[in-house]
Amino acid sequence: MLEEEESPFPRFASRGRTYVYVLPCRDEDILKVGFSRNPLQRLTTLHSRFFRFFDLDRALLIHTDRLLDARRVERRFITTFAEARAPAPLVVPDAAAGYTEWYRGVFPEVVELAHSLCTTEGYALIPLKTWLRDLFRERADLLYAWSAKMLEIIEYERFNPAPGFAPSGVERALKNTLDAYAEIGLPVDNLVPVPVFRWHQNNVGGSA
Repeated sequence: MLEEEESPFPRFASRGRTYVYVLPCRDEDILKVGFSRNPLQRLTTLHSRFFRFFDLDRALLIHTDRLLDARRVERRFITTFAEARAPAPLVVPDAAAGYTEWYRGVFPEVVELAHSLCTTEGYALIPLKTWLRDLFRERADLLYAWSAKMLEIIEYERFNPAPGFAPSGVERALKNTLDAYAEIGLPVDNLVPVPVFRWHQNNVGGSA
């Protein structure tokens, strides 16, 4: 497992500010509501390729200054849309506690309530894709060295296989990271070494 400090995904102080998230799935009329002090970490626990599983163009964050406020906002969604509760998609791991607060067929109503709460309570309503893009830019300078290190590990594993060799999670981590940058509108061609960019071009498509 990659250490957090090695990852080009951004980190930030978790104290205080907390976000209520609204995450519509891309391929079916179902969404997830919850709260987190680190929405990116939460996204990755729900799905390793969250940027393809969720519709980032429609996803929203409600920015609150206190955990108590986020809990209260989430409770408003839970009570308002109790009748629309739905099972979590099968691809979402139970270990991520992703089996609760899923709703079907109420996306417009959820968005309307989010706007109303932000207006009346003074919270900021932020498009998730914009939030992610700003955060990824903060650590884009780290992507160059990190991706070079990951590719070095990948090549070493391939050319020096141990008995019973199976690829580690490094390939998956590198591909998912580069795919995420591209998905939110930060092309990686100028952010990574040329060999890494070529590797990514050769590994475009599919899932990881």
